[in-house]
Amino acid sequence: MSTSVLVTGEAKAPANNPITNKFGLFYVAFVIDTDTHLIQDAECSATLALTNRFVKSLFVGERITEEGRLQERVASRYHGSSQRALAAALHGAVAKYRGIAEAPE
Repeated sequence: MSTSVLVTGEAKAPANNPITNKFGLFYVAFVIDTDTHLIQDAECSATLALTNRFVKSLFVGERITEEGRLQERVASRYHGSSQRALAAALHGAVAKYRGIAEAPE
């Protein structure tokens, strides 16, 4: 039986970014199937719906355990002002997921 978990990562966005004004931090959340490590859904604290849809398209269907590949996707395709924040939030979420996946049941 497949189980999914929700994992978040957060990071500081640039001071002049609307995300910082609205949310204080940049957040990204992932729903992950723990059997396959596939990202089933993703959302971030972007101020534009377009950004949220794009971030979702970067990650859904990818394995959270392949951080290098995901970071390359962010670096090559996401050119918003929160690129570094997204990369840092992704790193935090991956670390959090590894802790969950490696924890004894």
